[in-house]
Amino acid sequence: MWHLNLQHLASLARNYSVPADSAALCLMCREGIAKMAEVIDKSDSRPAVPFELALRGHDESKSSDNPGIFRGLVDFVASLDGVLKEHLENATVFKGTSKTVQNELLDCMFSVLREHIIKEAQSSDFLSIQADETVDIATQCQLVLVLRYIDAKNTVQERFFEFVPLQSATADSIATALKERLSTILPEDQKAKLICQAYDGASVMRGATAGVQKKIQDVYPNAHYIHCYAHQLNLIMQQATSHITKVRIFFSNLNGFTSFFSRSSKRTSVLDKVVAHRLPASSNIRWNFHSRVINTVFDHREDLIRCFECIQDSGDFDPITVREAGAFAMLLEDQDFKFFLQLFHHIMPHVDLLYAKLQKKVIDSVCIQKSIQQFQEDIQKIRNSLHSMVGQSSVGSSQPVKRRRTLSVEDHERIAAEVCDIILGHTRERFSFTNHLVSATLLQGDRFEQYNTAFPEDALSNTLKAYPVLNGGKLKTELSLIYSKEEFKACCGAVGLLQLFMENNLEEVFSETVTLLKILITTPMTTAEAERCFSTLKRIKTFLRNSMTQDRLNALAMLSMEKTLVTEMTDFNKNVIEKFAGQKERRAKFMFK
Repeated sequence: MWHLNLQHLASLARNYSVPADSAALCLMCREGIAKMAEVIDKSDSRPAVPFELALRGHDESKSSDNPGIFRGLVDFVASLDGVLKEHLENATVFKGTSKTVQNELLDCMFSVLREHIIKEAQSSDFLSIQADETVDIATQCQLVLVLRYIDAKNTVQERFFEFVPLQSATADSIATALKERLSTILPEDQKAKLICQAYDGASVMRGATAGVQKKIQDVYPNAHYIHCYAHQLNLIMQQATSHITKVRIFFSNLNGFTSFFSRSSKRTSVLDKVVAHRLPASSNIRWNFHSRVINTVFDHREDLIRCFECIQDSGDFDPITVREAGAFAMLLEDQDFKFFLQLFHHIMPHVDLLYAKLQKKVIDSVCIQKSIQQFQEDIQKIRNSLHSMVGQSSVGSSQPVKRRRTLSVEDHERIAAEVCDIILGHTRERFSFTNHLVSATLLQGDRFEQYNTAFPEDALSNTLKAYPVLNGGKLKTELSLIYSKEEFKACCGAVGLLQLFMENNLEEVFSETVTLLKILITTPMTTAEAERCFSTLKRIKTFLRNSMTQDRLNALAMLSMEKTLVTEMTDFNKNVIEKFAGQKERRAKFMFK
């Protein structure tokens, strides 16, 4: 049927990781591009052309020394393939090298992928959204929309949908943009499918009366709001380290180490020579960055002292640098600093572990609740062992008397206890699993034995209130049976329990429980995928490509973030060429009629 086929496009876009936009236009290179793919495939290394590089060059003329990736690739393949070379030299109607054709093909690929995502979302039982906004390199406010649902294979999917440009990041503008996109995804009779909306904790998003979540819930009543748990974990650590003066001073001093070396390559060279380990940067937004600094300073404290002494004694540095190096060397010997370094060296690994779990795509509220309970138990253990920790840190301390007063052993223990209490208190408050999230407690395996004795009536009542689609009587019967069976207690989270039901063909027997499981799995507990979309945005829309149009940005972002979906769609090639051929009347013929 086709004069042109997309087999070579499949080879490039799926197997060889060439740029998504370059792969799209290589459609026009026909058999020559296929041969190019074979050449790449026979090399021992990965392809030389990675994803997300600029496609067009500043000057794509024949005499240009730097025509850009696409034109250079076409010329190279033409030198290997006589058919393509003849086409480029003699074609008068359609060469396929213009930027217009390139953009049209990208639009077609974006449309095919988005239509597929919409179809998947409409065929799923439930749908959730994640949204967040950022400012790109061109100072344009970009709102990202991510869809989360369970597909026909019972696999959790988080799909990028679109970057939406905003004139202002107000609640009205964000809500209007989201409602416009949701209207294209969910028809009027499927509004009840939207069960959750996950954002960060900014007042614009979470406002109970005029926030985005309230405006969305006015149209989609079942769309419960989730404040991203990863953001909340950061807020917990900020509270624990900013309200206590001594702890706030400790982190301020800790950040000074990185700042000292980052300002000078000469200082960094001494660090590389003496310590042989760089100090990572810290961030108040992501506390796992602080963890890396703490671990590095804790592990290399003695080496850092020698490094600062080398800077002092070398005679090659200015007086300010010598003075700062001396102050940092004294700080590393300070008893208070060493105690807080030891304390947070014990605490931060547990924060890192919880943070890593929250970043996973296949995570549900049941697993998160179990992880939070483990986190609380670990912090409580540290809280209970503070007396011995303080005793160990004070043993062998022969620090000379200093001009400023240092904290006593009792003060160390009191402040450390206060830090742990703040973390535990805010964790209980922020991760309390109330309202609609109480449904997660119904399917927590370690509570099944307790529930078998005393059924959780209150949790069931709140669950039915939050999700009217559930049949309360049938759900209670099914849960009672689940609580009494040992084989269900070993399941890890809602995903594991759902897989058990599906593998054993129990979805009809436990139909209401399966519905509840799908609700819990579809509910996103973080906006991690939206953050990953911003990382892609930064790689695609760079300083040298800051004038990129919004349509092109969305197409390239979709091809980059959903490249796995492209490989799974067996009819992707056919659909793209059909859409391209039907866009408008063209002089070149793409189909037999």
